[in-house]
Order: sequence, then structure tokens, then C-alpha cells
Amino acid sequence: MPIDVDRVRADTPGCFRVAHFNNAGAALQPTAVTKAMIDHLRLEGEIGGYEAAAQAKMRLDACYSSIARLLNCQPEEIAIVENATRAWDMAFYGMPFKPGDRILTARAEYASNYIAFLQVARRTGAVIEAIPNDLSGQLDVEALRSAIDDRVKLIAVTHVPTNGGLINPAAEIGKIARQAGIPFLLDACQSAGQMPLDVEALGCDMLSATGRKFLRGPRGTGFLYVRKSWIDRLEPPFLDLHSAQWTGLDTYEIRPDARRFENWECNVAGKLGLGVAVEYALAIGLESIRDRCRKLADQLRRQLSDVAGVTVHDLGVDRAAIVSFSQQGTEARRLVDRLTVQQINVSVTDRGSTFLDMQERGLEDIIRASPHYYNTEEEIERLVAAVRA
Repeated sequence: MPIDVDRVRADTPGCFRVAHFNNAGAALQPTAVTKAMIDHLRLEGEIGGYEAAAQAKMRLDACYSSIARLLNCQPEEIAIVENATRAWDMAFYGMPFKPGDRILTARAEYASNYIAFLQVARRTGAVIEAIPNDLSGQLDVEALRSAIDDRVKLIAVTHVPTNGGLINPAAEIGKIARQAGIPFLLDACQSAGQMPLDVEALGCDMLSATGRKFLRGPRGTGFLYVRKSWIDRLEPPFLDLHSAQWTGLDTYEIRPDARRFENWECNVAGKLGLGVAVEYALAIGLESIRDRCRKLADQLRRQLSDVAGVTVHDLGVDRAAIVSFSQQGTEARRLVDRLTVQQINVSVTDRGSTFLDMQERGLEDIIRASPHYYNTEEEIERLVAAVRA
């Protein structure tokens, strides 16, 4: 169903202060999300943190069910953690590697993930291999298929890279991984909340995501999905009295569900806000969100392409709601500053965020504008006019 843009903008106070095109960084929260967090923080101040958490237990448990509905999985396959990087790390560092093991990834892999690859490779002797792109700029599925052998122990790919609208072919990657019996770790940090995610259709065994981006949740929240058949095969890199039970003088038992990847202390207000944000997205409908986000992003790409001196850098066959561009003769950060003065929010992504891809394309830094469903066509025109000026 079409989105009632006026209603969702009325739910979003920030829309009346800024034209926010930094949703790939952190989106504007709906009032319901902010209220859920503030109400809980007030309750903590009135009766105590532990007591407030006890009162919120049913709503906290419901957060896992909400995320499970978002991903088409079971609540016991979900862990809620501090951020997407921690979620991804808990899965990746839970895997054993030895010399000669191969980790296959994409050319547009995110820096935090690739740095973890490098650290584990240095520690264990594992080998990192970035699969080439096809002519469209996305991961070459046939090249991935040809790279499979008995030494491949993990396929780890970012679904939507941070530096542009590319959508990597996750479902096709998942088919190859399943056929070969290789675990598939999908970084859905930029895709969660702007398109439907079905872990069965995607074929991933692990998926990490954040709350603050297109899901419109609070900062400091993230979640991890681990397929039930893989939970016992991953040992968390650290444990505490939440993720494990101390059973004897020198024994402990790790809990059997995905919450083994959590730790005891957490941001309860943030977790409640995340649950509200997920329910808000589900109520609107992820298909409707995807369609409107892509419509706005396509409009922005077309109009920017008509501006003299502007180059749009997005790759891929299917493109998400991240538009990357540069303007000849203008430093990216200087243009961002000029737009900020006009209450237009965009951001800069530099070579360090996706080193292999940016180096290969000869890019140092580019501007990233990421519209969401609450943006309007008039705001797109305002952004383009400001760039043109």
C-alpha cells in the first residue's frame, strides 16, 4: 500500500527542522521510539534500573519476536547487542580458523569487517579473498561459484555497501553457500529497514544489523541472527553470567539460544526503542518502504546527473536508497558544510570505509545522500538546487 507520507512526517518532528538525507548514518526517529526510551529512563529514575527492567520484561521479550518477524526466523535465533559491528563480530570471532582456511568476501566490503578479517588472518594464517565484481559492479556470482573449494570456511558479504546504492546479490550468494555447505554471514546494516529481509530466501546463516539507520531506531542498538543449526557451532569470543551459567568449580554451560552472543548489561531503554522502531516499520510494510525509498533515490540520481560538474557513482543492477556523488571543483566536506547551513543533512564517505572498492575506482571521498520514505519529492528538488547553486 502507498505510504501516508503526511502521517509519517507528522510522527517525525525532525522533518520540520531539517531535510534529512543521512539515513544511511542515522535516521530521524518516530515520536513513538523516542517516547518509549524517555518513558523508560524516567521510570529508571523513579524506581531504579533493575526494577524498571523487571516491569518492562514482557516488552523486552517482545523485541525478539518483532525482529524475528522482520527477518522471518524464530525469536531464539536473535541476539540484541550494542551495535551492528558487535553483532557481526560475535558471529565472525565465534568461528574457528586455521592456516590455509579461505574467507571469501566482496570488493565493496565495509572497513570494520575487513579489519576483522585482517586481524584473524594475522592470528591464524587464514586467507582473505575478495571476489571480483561483474560488469555492473556487484559481486560476480559466477566468480564466487568458481572460487569454492574445500578450504573455503566462510562467505561474508555486505548486502548494501556504505558508499553507494549497490545491492549485492545476497540470495544468489546464499544458494551457492548452501549448495557447498559453507556458512554465509550477511552484513545487513544498510538494508535492514529499507527493504524486506527473509533469512530463508537469502540463505544466510548469520545476519547482523543496526537499529539507528533505516529502521529508525536508537543509536547504540543492533542485532544478530544466527540460524538454529549454527548456534551450537559458534563459541562466543567472550562470555558472562548472561551468556553462560557457572555450573561448578571449574565448569560452565553456554546457553543454547542466540542470546549466548549477548552480555548481561545493556541499554534497556534503547532495546525498547528498537522494538518500537521494528514494529513501526512492520506496520508500514517493508515492501512499501522499499518502493518509496527507491523511487526517491532514483529521482535524486536522475536530477543530480543533470547538474553540470556532478558525477553519480552508484553501481549495481538493483540500487538501494544510498546515492553517492561528487562535484567537480568542490571538496566533499566543504559541500556537506554548505548544505548543513541550509538545514540539509548529507554525509561524506571516504576511501577508508571501503578501501578496495574506492581505490579500484580512484575515489578518495564522495558525498552520500540517503533518502527515506518520510522525505518528499520537494526535498529532493531542494537538495539538487542547493548542489547546483
